[in-house]
Amino acid sequence: MSSSQLGARSIEVNGRSYRLPSHPVVVVCVDGCEPDYLGQAVATGQMPWMKRTLANGTAIVADCVVPTFTNPNNLSIVTGAPPSVHGICGNYLYDPASNSEVMMNDPKWLRVPTILAALADQGKQVAVVTAKDKLRKLLGHKMRGICFSSEKSDQVTVAENGIDDVLDLVGMPVPDVYSAALSEFVFAAGVKLMQTRRPDVMYLSTTDYIQHKHAPGTEGANAFYRMMDGYLAQLDAAGAVIALTADHGMNAKVAMDGTPDVIYLQDWFDAWLGAGKTRVILPITDPYVVHHGALGSFATVYLPAGVDPAEAATKLGRQRGIESVLGRAAAAERFELPPDRIGDLVVVSERFTVIGTSASKHDLSGLDAPLRSHGGVSEQRVPLIVNRSLPGLDHSRRFRNFDAFDLALNYVQ
Repeated sequence: MSSSQLGARSIEVNGRSYRLPSHPVVVVCVDGCEPDYLGQAVATGQMPWMKRTLANGTAIVADCVVPTFTNPNNLSIVTGAPPSVHGICGNYLYDPASNSEVMMNDPKWLRVPTILAALADQGKQVAVVTAKDKLRKLLGHKMRGICFSSEKSDQVTVAENGIDDVLDLVGMPVPDVYSAALSEFVFAAGVKLMQTRRPDVMYLSTTDYIQHKHAPGTEGANAFYRMMDGYLAQLDAAGAVIALTADHGMNAKVAMDGTPDVIYLQDWFDAWLGAGKTRVILPITDPYVVHHGALGSFATVYLPAGVDPAEAATKLGRQRGIESVLGRAAAAERFELPPDRIGDLVVVSERFTVIGTSASKHDLSGLDAPLRSHGGVSEQRVPLIVNRSLPGLDHSRRFRNFDAFDLALNYVQ
């Protein structure tokens, strides 16, 4: 549904109404932020700003969307709707029309407008900073304003990104894509933009490189959250309403010996139905696979003609490490997914298990720590925190990460 002005103070986007901001609003998506990361960091004194915010603001544990991957959840947050509405159901999909497997980075896959674009259409100054460039065009689709990534921060232009000289503004070099600095650049840029441009609305989205490598409470994780806390405190001091959430959680995905616990689903189907008869799609797949080897806890399956999906679901569901196997219609209903983009079966693995295609196709040589990943129902719980108390909020409702703009715009002012 397209956005339209309801009055001088509100807009409607995808069936939800949002009040126009009277204070700067910053919505932050912390990639891979399992709630325990915050709990461990706050408990050990790493996050003084967060500790005060949890005490004086609003702190909720919400549900993200399944599959618990980056693209579906970031687009849910900025559209205020699940994938069944906006269409982005993974980082990667099989396109039957072209008989090809493709990344879902192109805005052509997006079926509805974003809250960001609608706010910009109403004359609000909007800025987006994302860690990885894969999200930039989706988040900035049809949005007038500033939109750039840490990854490509040396390539920004006014024509393409609404800003130039970002490196001079931020005072940091272009960060390595596999580093905590990629996320720190997002926060540093957000603070500088607030100080120099003071946008009405800003969306900041990080990367989960640290969360893939470091468990909650470890020094690697705590150092990241100490850094984040300092920048959030600066945004708060500037008078911003901050709504912080995550695109998904994160769990260890290892057997008792510390090796990755993987179900190679393409190999399993090839052994049963014949080589290449079935197509297994891993929606976690993106250009940045060193830290997870393209292994996640969610897969879709396209079956050959003549194979009964119910029979396949029953047979596969008996395998160790499989949590659920659903047919197309049931999966679309349960997980709020577009049925035309998810195959005949949706497969979700258990908390400590991931799904691969064929053993020969996954290069795990880049893993220098026990595998941590996401994708399933076990990574669905995420924080939803606002640095203001929200009187009148119904705490009995089911909260989603894509309620972040609703809380920041409709309940604070």
